[in-house]
Amino acid sequence: ERQLVESGGGLVEAGGSLRLSCATHGFTFKDYSMAWFRQAPGKEREGVSCISTKDGPALYADSVKGRFTTSRDEVKKTVALQMNNLNPEDTAVYYCAIIAADECRMDIITFGASVASWGEGTQVTVSS
Repeated sequence: ERQLVESGGGLVEAGGSLRLSCATHGFTFKDYSMAWFRQAPGKEREGVSCISTKDGPALYADSVKGRFTTSRDEVKKTVALQMNNLNPEDTAVYYCAIIAADECRMDIITFGASVASWGEGTQVTVSS
């Protein structure tokens, strides 16, 4: 059974940083791209980032480009999202997702394409 467990969320002041982590289990981690999505209150879930397998590209939503960085650890089978210069608009539940592709594409971020499984999410709250 595929399992994704997010951690690292919390309350932070505007301008601060948080690092989210997603622990994975139950699938061949190296064969899948991994993505982060978020859902703010009253809004639809939106893509944040995607990291490909091997040395493939990492892609980001325009709203987080230059502030967020995603990475993966093939030994620990985890994926991380480093979030810097946070602002209140980043407040949301953040979800880790398995992507049924070995390379990221913008439709994954824009439309949530190829999502195979979701984690339960972790809350990030940014105060002004």
